[in-house]
Amino acid sequence: MMAPSGRKRPQAATTFILLFILSSFCICKAQFKPADSYLVDCGSSKSTTVGQMTFASDGASPVKVSTSQEILAGTSANGVASFDNSALYQTARIFTSPSSYTFPIQKQGRHFVRLYFFPFTYQSYDLSLAKFTVSTQDVLLLNDFQQPDKTAPLFKEYSLNITRDTLVISFKPSNGIAFINAIEVVSVPDDLIVDAAQMVNPVQQYSGLSTQPLETVYRVNMGGPKVTPDNDTLSRTWVTDKKYLLNPTVTKQVVGNVNYKKGGATQLTAPDIVYGTAAELAASNTSNALFNMTWQFDVDAGFSYLIRFHFCDIVSKALNQLYFNAYVGGFSAQNNLDLSVMSDNQLATAIYIDVVLSSNDASSKLSISIGPSTLNNVLPDGILNGLEVMKISTGGSAFTVGSGGGNKNLGVVLGAVLGAVGLLILVVVLILFCRKKKTLEKQHSKTWMPFSINGLTSLSTGSRTSYGTTLTSGLNGSYGYRFAFSVLQEATNNFDENWVIGVGGFGKVYKGVLRDETKVAVKRGNPKSQQGLNEFRTEIELLSRLRHRHLVSLIGYCDERNEMILVYEYMEKGTLKSHLYGSDNPSLNWKQRLEVCIGAARGLHYLHTGSAKAIIHRDVNTAVKGSFGYLDPEYFRRQQLTEKSDVYSFGVVLLEVLCARPVIDPTLPREMVNLAEWGMKWQKRGELHQIVDQRISGTIRPDSLRKFGETVEKCLADYGVERPSMGDVLWNLEYVLQLQDADSTVSDVNSMNRIVELPSQVQNVGALESISVTMAEAGASNEPDHDLSDVSMSRVFSQLIKAEGR
Repeated sequence: MMAPSGRKRPQAATTFILLFILSSFCICKAQFKPADSYLVDCGSSKSTTVGQMTFASDGASPVKVSTSQEILAGTSANGVASFDNSALYQTARIFTSPSSYTFPIQKQGRHFVRLYFFPFTYQSYDLSLAKFTVSTQDVLLLNDFQQPDKTAPLFKEYSLNITRDTLVISFKPSNGIAFINAIEVVSVPDDLIVDAAQMVNPVQQYSGLSTQPLETVYRVNMGGPKVTPDNDTLSRTWVTDKKYLLNPTVTKQVVGNVNYKKGGATQLTAPDIVYGTAAELAASNTSNALFNMTWQFDVDAGFSYLIRFHFCDIVSKALNQLYFNAYVGGFSAQNNLDLSVMSDNQLATAIYIDVVLSSNDASSKLSISIGPSTLNNVLPDGILNGLEVMKISTGGSAFTVGSGGGNKNLGVVLGAVLGAVGLLILVVVLILFCRKKKTLEKQHSKTWMPFSINGLTSLSTGSRTSYGTTLTSGLNGSYGYRFAFSVLQEATNNFDENWVIGVGGFGKVYKGVLRDETKVAVKRGNPKSQQGLNEFRTEIELLSRLRHRHLVSLIGYCDERNEMILVYEYMEKGTLKSHLYGSDNPSLNWKQRLEVCIGAARGLHYLHTGSAKAIIHRDVNTAVKGSFGYLDPEYFRRQQLTEKSDVYSFGVVLLEVLCARPVIDPTLPREMVNLAEWGMKWQKRGELHQIVDQRISGTIRPDSLRKFGETVEKCLADYGVERPSMGDVLWNLEYVLQLQDADSTVSDVNSMNRIVELPSQVQNVGALESISVTMAEAGASNEPDHDLSDVSMSRVFSQLIKAEGR
């Protein structure tokens, strides 16, 4: 037996040892006899052997097939020769009407259900055109599915908790044709999926996994070779990590022997070859070399994911030497992890850690990172042996809809309640000098109908307009349109997945175009979402009262057919973020960025002061929402959000605007991962100019940058009582803009404390009433609806700066 590897094994020796260990691992499979094991080669009249597995012929007892037509199709071996398990894709059963396979279940519990698809042409049937739904009695697996890549096979693996004596897999053609090439239904150990895991945002326990349906999206052997079903007792495939690794130069492969402890991971959790190989952070022996190794995976947004980390410390020579952090989707999953503690003080012991990423936080790109510990006197290091990513289905919704994806980057809707990342989405202020918005009220006839928030009832007293909308009267005299469901179906191309522009806890957001060519954002409630009727009522009641140019307006709603749909104005130019980094959109200069920040501050100030009860941006929905990196750290101490929580989040946005980088980036060196912490280090050293976006760094006046930095520092104070109000922040940002525009003789500007000690005639100008007075003095109209979109304090600041210059 070989001793666990050290930290500096030569590459040639590593390669030799890897080959040796592979050969030994291949003959050391764990023992497990499944109670149910059905392997069917669909469309084949004889059994088929693939590796060590034998697939029965289609229709062989005890599996029963129910279909109106017996269509067993085949294609040439040459057409599938390059595929793994190619023999299974050479035949298929074709369905022209609803059909099913029925499997007797000897032992209820968790099973793998594996489906094989490859579309070929057989006689008059072109399987590449097939569109169909696949389901069991309890789970919708594929809904209106059409294979996205017509030239490659598709393998789907589901982990289902079966609680019936039979499993019925049904196929329902959507356009006249459905097909299947092969099916596996195999028992797995019930404890393969445990009930609880840790959520990464918010950090809390997630329970109920043992009964939830799962789809395997990725199963990866980090730092090791591909593992085929023949080398895994549960016939799983583990692919290599090479295509997913973003920074291979910072990793190295390591190999070693594996131990197992009672009650921990077993050879059924993952085979020896997974735990016996690893990717290790290739750091030098200096604490200054701080970087992460990161893998990135394409996933479907809008789903929660179970991520299983497989660890085995095959690199350490002694206990308590290896400490590192793990990140999922930019969130911390494990902090200062010491594997020796989790393995009862044994080296080279297999363990696994399960975490859950909420659908609120899952985007189309899932990043997994391993990075150095933040502890003092610990060398930068970290390992990962294997990874599994599983999609969680709740509420009976399909794992895959349509072709399983599409371009979901048509743009992102800005708005205070769309549930997307950070305060950026609050703001509709990509000013870019678009000063006028279209009002739908001018495009429809005024047909009124009462609207009851409490009962969600709409009793029409007039006829609908030609567009299928009715104007409703809400609470406090506010109004919104009640849209017919058919109108929104037409506007969104029948809720086309390719028209999705955002995903939140409430559901998906679609771009829509009404018949009069008005563009709208249509937010459709998801039945599986934990958010629902309460949030629907809250949002309509609350947002129908808000009118501000820097907040996205609620246009209307739809409650037909038990739907919960909200319709907002559409923001054509996308997010502020998309004009800072991560897209090809034109960049903003410093003055434009300041104007955007000022508009955002006005919108937040309006939320805080424009109604009898202050509205906290992160609490517009009835439960606390927030994104890691933006969320007030005081919330973790007090479990309560206040207006000052918004101030903190806004301070993070100000840094994001200045530096043009994400607020959390686990691919960066440790001290740079968190933008707020990193930025404050430079600000407190008086060197904020060092981290300014290079595209604008030479254009910012020193006084303007200094005042901006002071404002950010105040916003990011540890305690809410030390932070300014949004009115004060608004005041200071206006001042920053004026300093940028001021002539070069104005150079001495005091700190924020000087600002709040202004003469009485300009004190508290950030307050709602005082702003109205200032507007009136400046000749602006003081409209009764408190729309503050045109408020400007330029005259006040001009006088102030002149006074400072004397």
